[in-house]
Amino acid sequence: MPIYIVAAVLLIAVDQAIKYWALTSLQAQHTIPLIQDVFHLTYVENRGAAFSLFEQFDSRWIFVILACVITIAIVIALYKRLMQTAMGRWSLVLVAAGALGNAIDRVVHGFVVDMFDFRLIHFPVFNVADIFICVGGALFVIYFLFQHKDTAPATKEQDAAQTEQDHHE
Repeated sequence: MPIYIVAAVLLIAVDQAIKYWALTSLQAQHTIPLIQDVFHLTYVENRGAAFSLFEQFDSRWIFVILACVITIAIVIALYKRLMQTAMGRWSLVLVAAGALGNAIDRVVHGFVVDMFDFRLIHFPVFNVADIFICVGGALFVIYFLFQHKDTAPATKEQDAAQTEQDHHE
């Protein structure tokens, strides 16, 4: 389990570092076209949920509490070894890191800093934490559809083998 905690902390650090750059450098410029009218780095303060949903409400604390509840559930699932494969476990780490990365923004700034702007398809502006959540969610669906097996409770030998596998990941 410690490797998952270290990984989540590193992912959150990457997310926060990029958001810090957006706050301190990109905000003044507002947008930097990397490919004109296709992909820009654009500073946006997202006061809503994912992709600015529900931004007309002051729902910041609801999302902070939700992120904490989700993260606690993920920690419990990892601790109890409910995920049977590495893909399942890493999917949860990505979701937790993304949820906490955005929760940190909501607590510190009152909004989430977004910066990736795909203008070609008019996609909502998003950030690294959003990528973690989406990729983690997609991996979880793949895990659940193709890798998860309903099994009897694990034996002590299976728990020992799982612990050994966790140390090698």
